[in-house]
Amino acid sequence: MKDLRTSSRISDLAIESIISQSDAMKVVASSIDSSFDDAVKLIHKSKGRVIITGIGKSAIIASKIVATLNSTGTPSIFMHAADAIHGDLGLVQENDIIICISKSGNTPEIKILLNIIKRLNNKLIAITGNLESTLASNADYIFNSYVEKEVCPNNLAPTTSTTAQLVIGDALAICLLNLKEFTKDDFAKYHPGGSLGKKLFLTVEGLSSQNQLPLVKPNSSIKDVIIEISEKRLGVTAVIENDKVLGVITDGDLRRMLAISDDISNITAKEIMSKNPKTITSDSMAIEARKLMESSKISQLIVLKNNKYVGVIHIHDLIREGII
Repeated sequence: MKDLRTSSRISDLAIESIISQSDAMKVVASSIDSSFDDAVKLIHKSKGRVIITGIGKSAIIASKIVATLNSTGTPSIFMHAADAIHGDLGLVQENDIIICISKSGNTPEIKILLNIIKRLNNKLIAITGNLESTLASNADYIFNSYVEKEVCPNNLAPTTSTTAQLVIGDALAICLLNLKEFTKDDFAKYHPGGSLGKKLFLTVEGLSSQNQLPLVKPNSSIKDVIIEISEKRLGVTAVIENDKVLGVITDGDLRRMLAISDDISNITAKEIMSKNPKTITSDSMAIEARKLMESSKISQLIVLKNNKYVGVIHIHDLIREGII
């Protein structure tokens, strides 16, 4: 075992661990065959659900795969192997497909479970690293998760083997996602909350409508401009004439003006405004506003609806909602 008394050696071991698992996944990838193709097509055409089971660390991986499948449009349920043989098998319905995950494929709970599954006549997919195991011999389809050794120095803690199981589960989800032609809009339906939902659902109008509407006329005095920017608290005001945006004035414009002008009493809004400001439509997604702000290196955007000025969206609005 390596001496880890220096930070550099800790980093070296971490890098070595990641590279080792990456190399092992290349071997796993090479084992994907027609059985995988057939199983994916079976699940895609199935009218039932996917029931995923396992025990120990494999059960934790099973739970994560279930979450991924559900979020990408494939109805799935996690069933712990130990609970399954004590009554939970009652949740399995006629058209359900069962995926059983086990590195060895020979654990006592799995063997008992297999005897019951055979009587149910549900299709069984095995994710196992032992092609000679009881699980493999009873499966209709086999996903080979064999790894030569664990990255654990004692070759005991499930590390590389569970990574292989997880990667296979993700590959399954991605294949099904593509077969279903699963879109961003579909994804949004399953993620209405949190930052994911906001990125996919939240519109510019949903944010700008919460802000006040700063505006001045072309001939407005600098005093009026300063008051408008201060009161509306967005660091900017639009310069409007006949319902059209002629330009914008930011607090930065005011600072630059004050740095070069001693007498501001006769200066008007149109003299210091920036013409052709960046705009965005009210029905655009908030994530698009973020991209435009980042590419233009600005903090505010003028919001238009049917080419009319309806508001301002500020970078702070995006930060508050977790878009940035």
